[in-house]
Amino acid sequence: MAWEAFMSDTGTERSHTLTGRLGVGSIVFMVVAAAAPLTVIAGTVPLGLAAGNGPAFPITFALCCAVLLLFAVGFCAMSRHVPQAGAFYAYVQQGLGRAPGLGAAFLALVTYAAVQLAVFGYLGAVVDGLVQHWGGPALPWWLWALVAIAVVGVLGYRHIELSGRVLGLLLIAEVAIVLVFDAVVVARGQHLSTAFLAPPQWVSGSLGIAIMFAIASFIGFEATAVFRDEARDPQRTIPRATYAALLLIGVFYTVSSWSVVSAWGDAAAVEAAGADPGNMIITTVTNVLGPVGGDIAQVLLMTSLFAAALSFHNVLARYYFALGKTGALHRACGTSHPKHRSPHVASATQTVVAAAFIVVFALAGMDPVAQVFAWMAGTATLGVLALMTLTSAAVLAYFRRSRADTRVWHTLVAPVLGMLGLLTCLVLTVSNFPTLIGGSPALATAIGAVLVLAFVVGIVWSLRRPSVLSESTPTPTAPAA
Repeated sequence: MAWEAFMSDTGTERSHTLTGRLGVGSIVFMVVAAAAPLTVIAGTVPLGLAAGNGPAFPITFALCCAVLLLFAVGFCAMSRHVPQAGAFYAYVQQGLGRAPGLGAAFLALVTYAAVQLAVFGYLGAVVDGLVQHWGGPALPWWLWALVAIAVVGVLGYRHIELSGRVLGLLLIAEVAIVLVFDAVVVARGQHLSTAFLAPPQWVSGSLGIAIMFAIASFIGFEATAVFRDEARDPQRTIPRATYAALLLIGVFYTVSSWSVVSAWGDAAAVEAAGADPGNMIITTVTNVLGPVGGDIAQVLLMTSLFAAALSFHNVLARYYFALGKTGALHRACGTSHPKHRSPHVASATQTVVAAAFIVVFALAGMDPVAQVFAWMAGTATLGVLALMTLTSAAVLAYFRRSRADTRVWHTLVAPVLGMLGLLTCLVLTVSNFPTLIGGSPALATAIGAVLVLAFVVGIVWSLRRPSVLSESTPTPTAPAA
C-alpha cells in the first residue's frame, strides 16, 4: 500500500524522460567498458587458445566482428525508426509484434542481469586476491562484490555523464597498458605468430568453442541504443557509436590476442594457456613489461571489471526505465530524477536485485569464478545471441512491411547475412554450452530453460496486459536514398 500511495502522490508529477548530451565518444566509452577489454584478454584469450583453435584464435575475433558488423547494418538502419530507448525489445516489437517484443524484453532483463552478476562474482574474487597479495586480510568474495554493487548503485543513481567520465578514465587506463604490451611485443619481433595467415589453422582444434568464447567477448556492444534518450543527436550518434564500438573492440581483441600468442610463440602459448589459464596473462605481461607492469595489470584488471559492472548497470537501469514507461514493469521504474534526470528508481531496483542474488549465491556457497562467473557468463552468451537473432528477423520484417527504407544492402542483404552468421553462432553455442559453463548437460538444460521461460513469460504477460507496449508505431520517415 505504501508503494501504491507513493505512486499516486508523486507519479504524475515526475518526468518520464531522461536527458543528456552524450556524444559518440561518451557512448563508445560506456559500451567498450562493458566489453571489459582487459578482462577478455585475461580471461577469454587463454581459454580460446587452450580449448579452441589454438594459435589461430585471434582470427576468430575478426570473424565474429565481421558477423556482428553485418548485424549492425540493419540494426542501425532501423534505429532511425525506433524512437524508444529499449534496444532489442523495441526493435522486436516494431518488427515482429507486441507479444514477441515483450518476450524479448524479459529475455533481455535476464540476459543482462546474468552478465552483470558474472562480473560482480569475478570482481569479488579479484579484489580479495589483490588485498591478500598486498598483505591485507582474507575476506569473503561476496563482501567485496556487495561493496562494488553499492558504489555502482550510487554512480548509476546520478546523471549519466558522471558514469561516462568514470568509465572513460578507467577504460583509458586498461587499454593503455595492453597497447604498451602490444607495442613492446611487436618491437621485440620474436616469435611473431603467423597462424592467422593460414586458413587451415583457423578450423583446427575446436572452431565451435573458439567462436563461442569470441562471441561472448562482444556482449554489450549493442547497448548503444539504450542511451538514445541521452544522446546529443540520436539518429547520428547511435549508428556512429555502434560501428565505432564494434570496430574498436574487434581490432583491439584481434591485435592484443595475437600479441599474447606472439609473446610466447605458437606452440608455447597454447601450452601456457592449458597449464595455467587463470594467470597466463598476468604472467605474460610480467615477462614482457616486468614485475611493475604485472602489478599494474592486476590492479587494472580489477578496474576493468568495475567499469564493466557500471556499464551493464546503466544498460539494465535503462531497460527497467523503458519497461516502466510502457507499463510492462511498475510505473515507478519509468520515472526520472527531478535533478539528475537519471532513471533513479530503475537504478535502485537493479541495485537491490543484484545484491539479493549475490547474497543467495553466497548462502549457497558458490565459487565466484568457477560457478558464479562461468554460469552467468554462459547464460548471457546464449541469451544475447538469441536476442540478436530475433532482432535480425525483426529488421527484415519491419522493412519488408513498412518500406521505410528501400536500400537493399541495409534492409535485406546485410541483415540476412548477419542473421545466418548469428544462427550459426547460436547453434555452435548451444552444442558447446556445457563446456562454456563448465557444468553438466543437466545444468546447461536448466539454464537454457530459464531463458526460454523468460521469453514465454513476456509473451503471456503481454496477452494478460493488452495495454503493455501499446505505444503507437512511429510513422516511418521518408525512404532513404
